[in-house]
Amino acid sequence: MQTIRQLQSLRETIAALRLQAGRESSVRIALVPTMGALHAGHIALIEAAKRVADIVVASIFVNPRQFAPNEDLGRYPRREVQDSRMLAEAGCAILWMPGVEEIYPAGFATTIVVAGVSDGLDGAARPGHFDGVATVVTKLFNQVRPDVALFGEKDFQQLAVIRRLVADLDLPIEIVGVPTQREDDGLALSSRNIYLAPEDRARAIALPRALGEAARVIGKGGDPAGALAVAKDALIAGGFDTVDYVALVDAETLEPTLDAARPRRLLAAATIAGTRLIDNVAVAPTEG
Repeated sequence: MQTIRQLQSLRETIAALRLQAGRESSVRIALVPTMGALHAGHIALIEAAKRVADIVVASIFVNPRQFAPNEDLGRYPRREVQDSRMLAEAGCAILWMPGVEEIYPAGFATTIVVAGVSDGLDGAARPGHFDGVATVVTKLFNQVRPDVALFGEKDFQQLAVIRRLVADLDLPIEIVGVPTQREDDGLALSSRNIYLAPEDRARAIALPRALGEAARVIGKGGDPAGALAVAKDALIAGGFDTVDYVALVDAETLEPTLDAARPRRLLAAATIAGTRLIDNVAVAPTEG
């Protein structure tokens, strides 16, 4: 695996790999963007990328533009050596690990805004967050120029924002969502789980359990409003301090919906012991 930190070197390396393949028009490059602090969920993205592409590029960049002033940019886990080893062992060909000045050079003045799908849920709870995400992902797409990019479904709204971005800007990139990877007890894998003390980690399983029960009730035709209220109460009773939202939305538009014939998604965000966790589960369409 090659580790690259300068853009010109990245472009030269990718061009050389395409030429070495001897079939430049057909070789496929996959990009897996990350902020590091890798876990099994990220490795699942690499494994999925290897199945759909010839060359896998992973990026590690802790993007300051998607953090609000009161969020955890300063303490976000950074583990370059361990992350590099994990990616190399997983079969990644290139690790793109630029510094802030390489992504946002002096005078940088452009922001990408994806309206609609970014407005509610985390977009409302974290103003400006998805502008930062859309901006850095657009930069990464232009730098790597992948044929396919893979993102985890745990950040379901982020995935919807990126799909909208690619469609609206006519970017020739296939976006693949990879199912959420979970611990044995159901908690979604997240780099922020490292913040949790053992007792808080044990209580955090209230999140997937509450969502799973709400999805079961709604999927059987139960009252969505009642199921969402029960889920919120279960999170507080389970040890969460605050609940930003528990919402039932259309899986494509992320608009609130009661249409049982459409694919729907339950999304939630809640904070336990100062750590904000997100999760989501599918609610299958029901026959009328």
